[in-house]
Amino acid sequence: MATHYTKFDNAKKDQYTILVPGMLPIHFRLLKPTFEQSGYHLEVLSNESEQVKEEGLAHVHNDTCYPALLVIGQFIDALKSGKYDLNKVALVITQTAGGCRASNYLSLLRKALQMEGWEHIPCLSVNFSGLEKDSGLKFTMPMLLRVLYCVLYGDALMWLKNQVMPYEMHAGDTEKVIDEIVEYLKKELEGQGYRKSKKIYKMMIERMKAIPRSAEPKIRVGIVGEIYMKYSPLGNHHLEDYLMQEGFEPVVTGVMDFGLYCIENGIIDYEYYHRHAKTHTFFSLAKSLIMRMQKTFEEAVKKDGTFRAPEDFNQVIRDGKGFIDQGVKMGEGWLLTSEVVSLVKNGVNNIISAQPFGCLPNHIVAKGMVRRIKEAYPYANIVAIDYDPSASKVNQENRIRLMLANAKLNAQ
Repeated sequence: MATHYTKFDNAKKDQYTILVPGMLPIHFRLLKPTFEQSGYHLEVLSNESEQVKEEGLAHVHNDTCYPALLVIGQFIDALKSGKYDLNKVALVITQTAGGCRASNYLSLLRKALQMEGWEHIPCLSVNFSGLEKDSGLKFTMPMLLRVLYCVLYGDALMWLKNQVMPYEMHAGDTEKVIDEIVEYLKKELEGQGYRKSKKIYKMMIERMKAIPRSAEPKIRVGIVGEIYMKYSPLGNHHLEDYLMQEGFEPVVTGVMDFGLYCIENGIIDYEYYHRHAKTHTFFSLAKSLIMRMQKTFEEAVKKDGTFRAPEDFNQVIRDGKGFIDQGVKMGEGWLLTSEVVSLVKNGVNNIISAQPFGCLPNHIVAKGMVRRIKEAYPYANIVAIDYDPSASKVNQENRIRLMLANAKLNAQ
């Protein structure tokens, strides 16, 4: 039986509270005021109780990937909390439109709402592939640019945070500075956007390096994987925090690299299959623009000299060649393998690949590529951690601890 759903009326957008599933703690704090400038009132969900997983299991088949279960469970749990007027609330979710079950999240969410008798709650789609044309957020060019700025600034702040927080002398100092920088960025995004980026990046670096830090060296551990599991504290059981508690420095590349991966795939489709002939030039221009904007932060970090700069994305692409063909584009595809190789080449020999159990694309490009990578880099210490509602957190942490123990042995 077809699921009937209510379309979101953009003409009445100011009357709705739009709930957003949590994933990127820093970035999403910047996105909220950005969307409010366009008349959308967003609220990023932070509920992470065990009930979230239980609601997901009750509304989503357990063979469906873990990110879908958590995102939908988080929505249902929030709607049952009593905090929201169910006649004035909407939900927003992304659709990849690729060879991934994430393209179907919206249908699964609508089915879950129908199970509760909430068909009247509209769901919005964020996609750039023509899906859900009549029930999506209406993006204007100024709005898209502000979102782009948010992601770039969020990536920069996340990159610096992970080089400071593991070493802070006084617990909480880093979070306090991040809070202050986020508040500053909210005001800047209302006006100048990215024109003051050099000044803003310099300010970020100055503020972060002023935090009292220990000089004790720590082993770095890279985190790669399926995009939700890689970044979402709810999905990966606060993996970054766990590594810091264990005395390690997490290394997490920016989410804009995933955006560049998607753009690069449009270019690859043209080169391999002569697809996207009309948009090929746009993809090339978008890639060039974003990489120039990323370069501003990379150069600011290198000029200051206190912190390590992120790898240039073109170099990440080159690092993966010889290991995996760029025609492998399902899920995180060639990007995941390229990121692992790039991390190893930059001295991050210990890597955790966080992936949903049963995610075939990511099993292929993560577990499936470990042997090939270790043939070239025998000292690479890589572990793939499967996340699933039936997986024990204790077992996951034990596997991570074993990898960390090997990391300490290899460092001696």
